[in-house]
Parts: sequence; structure tokens; C-alpha cells
Amino acid sequence: MSTFWSLWIIGLTLANLVLVFWVLMANRKVAVRDDETPENRTTGHVYDGIEEYDNPLPRWWFKMFIATFIFAAGYLVVYPGMGAFDGIAGWTSHKQLAQRQQKADALYSEQFGKYNAMPIEELARDQDAMKMALRLFANNCAVCHGADGGGNHGFPNLTDNDWLYGGEPATIKQTITAGRKGIMPPWAAILGEDGVHETAEYVLSLSGREHDEQMAALGETHYQQNCVACHGPDGTGNQALGAPNLTDDVWLYGGEPRDIRQTLRDGRNGVMPAQQELLKESRIHLLAAYVYSLSLPYEEQE
Repeated sequence: MSTFWSLWIIGLTLANLVLVFWVLMANRKVAVRDDETPENRTTGHVYDGIEEYDNPLPRWWFKMFIATFIFAAGYLVVYPGMGAFDGIAGWTSHKQLAQRQQKADALYSEQFGKYNAMPIEELARDQDAMKMALRLFANNCAVCHGADGGGNHGFPNLTDNDWLYGGEPATIKQTITAGRKGIMPPWAAILGEDGVHETAEYVLSLSGREHDEQMAALGETHYQQNCVACHGPDGTGNQALGAPNLTDDVWLYGGEPRDIRQTLRDGRNGVMPAQQELLKESRIHLLAAYVYSLSLPYEEQE
């Protein structure tokens, strides 16, 4: 925490303690009017014939309040140190977190270490390991890829055999570790709106979809001039670049003609965040095995 915020918290804390203490002391004693007796002092408030007595706090109650102020002052100095220093006890939330992380690492290092030594192909068939990996996946991956790994719009399905960057165990682990950035540049400025429609029809033809043959013929020219560098002459894609296969029926952003035209017109930017700064290598190894297992035939997962 910065010095400014430490001082800010100290100021607010002290101000609140002083204010509450002042309120307590200001109301400890009450003045007695000439027409009152100590046993019949009132605040002057009358409601429906009911008067409110103005008696001081009982002595035991007042002393209990004083004890809480003494405790608060001692606690702030000894334990959290008012946010400006570690305190006499040397405790901070950061130190506590670090201690708990070290304890957890020591507890799980043996088990994770055992799995880390196993090849991903073998690990993917270990049911005990996959139960642990499932929890890692749910905490770190399910928000994008779905609880079952089936993907969402713009997030790949991990349960099929269609891989943008390759489905080999080492490739999956590299994807999780370092992340991926997939960029499909916009072509509207180069193709024009007519060219976008023509190229979209040609892309539809590559996967055997219903299309306009005349427009697809014109779109093939655009494709050969602008798209083959990434998707290849036959449209089967390039895993080294993360360029998808256009000849199958797997569409990351939707395979309807309007979706394809939008992709061509505006481009796409897909990001798989790197996990190497969030997860230890042993966890990534286990996650890679789980992702690899999702696309295995069911009988091979046993």
C-alpha cells in the first residue's frame, strides 16, 4: 500500500475513534435544571404524554465503552500497525497470503510433482488426475470454453478434433502457457462490399454449402489474391498461423452467410490469454492433459 493511502486510512480511523470518544464523553453527564431533581431528569421530549428520561449511562456500561477504546488502540498498534507498518506482531495480509500459499504448495507439491513427471497422453487417462484437472479447468477455463469444453461464440470447442494451432499435447501445453493471438484483418477497404459478398460465396463453396455459383466464381479471384497466404490455396488453413480450415463445417464466429461477410468486412481478433503468470507449470501440465482428454474417444478416457 502506498504512503498516501496508509496515511488516509490512519486519518480516517483516528478521526472516527476521536469522534466516537467525544460523543461518549459529551453525553456522560447531563446538566440539571433548577426545577428538576436528580431522580426526575428528562430530555424535554414529550410524545403522547410520554416523557423521555435523561439519565447517564450506568457506570459499568461506560467503563465497558472505555475498555473497547483501549482494546482498539492496542489492536491497531500491535496487529495491523494502522496500515503504515507491519505492527508489533509483524502481521500483514500479504504475509499471511504468502504463508498460506507456501503451505498449499508444500501440501500439493508431491502430488502435482508426480503428475508433472507423467507424459500428457498417459496423464489424460488417469482418472484421479483428471478429477483434479477438472477443477482447474472450471476455475480458469470454463468461463470462455464452457463447463464441458464445448466452446462459445468466438471461443473454440475443445471436445472435437478441429484445432486452430494443432491438437498435439505439446502444442496444447504451449497454447495454455504462452497464450495465442489470432488476427483476421478486415478486407472491406480492399474488396469493397461487392467483393465481400463474392468472397463469402466462395468460402461457402469450399465447405460444400449452398452458394451462388456466379458470385463464387468472382470470389475465387479475390480469394487467390488475398486469402491463400493464410488459408492455403485449397482453404484447409494453416495451423502454424492459427488460420482456420474453411473446408469443414466448424465455424468459430458462426457459419451463416452474414457471419462470414462480417468476418471478411470487419475482421476478427481472438485472444487466448497466457496462463504462465497465473498458474504454476505443474498445473498447466495437468490442464493440458485435461484439454487433450476432452477430444479423445470416450473409451480412451477410461
